[in-house]
Amino acid sequence: MKKILAIYLLFWVSVFVSAEQYPKREFRGAWIQCVNGQYLGKTPGQIRQMLVSQLDVLQEAGINAILFQVRAEGDALYNSSYEPWSRYLTGTQGVAPADGWDPLRWMIEQCHQRNMECHAWINPYRAKTKGTTALASEHAACRHPERVFAYADMLIFNPALEENRMFTCMVVEDILNHYDVDGIHIDDYFYPYPVKGEIIPDEAYFHAKGKGFRDIHDWRRHNVNMLVEDLHNIIRKTKPWVKFGVSPFGICRNSTDNRNSKYGSATSGLQNYDDLYADVVLWQDKGWVDYLIPQIYWNIGTRAADYDVLCHWWNDYCFNRPLFIGQDVERTVKGVDPEDNSSHQMRIKYRIQRELKNIQGSCQWYAAAVVNNPGNYRTMLEKEYHRYPALQPRMPFIDKKAPKKPRGVKIAVLEGKPHLVWNAPKGKGELDKAVQYVVYKFTVDEHVDIDKVSAIVGLTRDTYFPIEGNASGCTFIITALDRLHNESKGVKIKL
Repeated sequence: MKKILAIYLLFWVSVFVSAEQYPKREFRGAWIQCVNGQYLGKTPGQIRQMLVSQLDVLQEAGINAILFQVRAEGDALYNSSYEPWSRYLTGTQGVAPADGWDPLRWMIEQCHQRNMECHAWINPYRAKTKGTTALASEHAACRHPERVFAYADMLIFNPALEENRMFTCMVVEDILNHYDVDGIHIDDYFYPYPVKGEIIPDEAYFHAKGKGFRDIHDWRRHNVNMLVEDLHNIIRKTKPWVKFGVSPFGICRNSTDNRNSKYGSATSGLQNYDDLYADVVLWQDKGWVDYLIPQIYWNIGTRAADYDVLCHWWNDYCFNRPLFIGQDVERTVKGVDPEDNSSHQMRIKYRIQRELKNIQGSCQWYAAAVVNNPGNYRTMLEKEYHRYPALQPRMPFIDKKAPKKPRGVKIAVLEGKPHLVWNAPKGKGELDKAVQYVVYKFTVDEHVDIDKVSAIVGLTRDTYFPIEGNASGCTFIITALDRLHNESKGVKIKL
């Protein structure tokens, strides 16, 4: 009997310890891309049905942010003032959805209903991809062919031109003015990925516009730097609560590269700094970006780019802004855990991620892969790593003032069921308003502590919350969250 009791107690102690090891704040994102062709050949209704199914599963898996691709090649998956509808949506560039559907507006609504953030994901430089055979007449590359250059069957908006920087900022400002997005997100395509035998045709521009630069590579980095700074400024000016994030290629620089006199990792792959002309460390140092999601898609043991090595490198060099890890779902489950040959690498990757103090979350490449659940990846998110809800990481450099606490908390019967009901706190400006609420539940014997992650029973945008099950004698705490998830003081009510 004593042995059974000891095992029972050990079990519950382990459950308690396990529950409290989860971070209360963690970015848990997923990319939903258009360039994989998942929309093609479907009606708008069929696309919506597919995306609803994906979002429902992602919500169950604990995903709290969607990075939704809305500009792949100077086009739009929203009602743009400047660019044509995307061929990835309707099959033909410039042709609108048959029923007048606006995917971005719809996605924002769907995400917010599920207490997820929605970040509009754009590509700033790509004007035409290899698979696009025709551009719409209103496309910027057709209206201003002098602003693009050809490279490896693609068209690229020339980063050297101020007109292109201004145009991209206009596109972003248009999104901000017409859509309630939580973030603007750009991916890893800056100057084009190098292709053997291809030369970037910008030497004439360098000689004409590169005053003050002896080296064309420094000049190219300067061109990208100016765009990143300009995007940061236009976002802060237009909607200061909107986050600006970048998901760069996973290697910044290789320490073994002869050109490298600055920071570098023990890797030997493509480089942000030298090959794509993206000085990511500078951007976060200057405060031009609000979060980084380096695409560390490789497995532990990959000679050229080891996941463990790169997580440690980014943790050490990019700590001035929140850092999240881009996870490759399919590649992870194909790898073998070096500590357990019977398992894939998800468990060890998450252990590394959560042990490093500057890493505050991850983003899944890609959403549909999570839904497909290879190697029980989604199941492990749902049952283990995302078992409890998480608030978004703080961004005090944007705003650190918490909203006021909810008012008039009481118990009421709605539609025949008991609910917690409250009124929104008053807020002067947009940054002071409450947009979500956290509901905590504590049993009679529990210590009331809102840092206890396992006590969170709900996140909601409503001002009411159903009381489920037997809650007699339980204490509930309700707090308010603003747009940046600053959390108010709690209001207590006991049943």
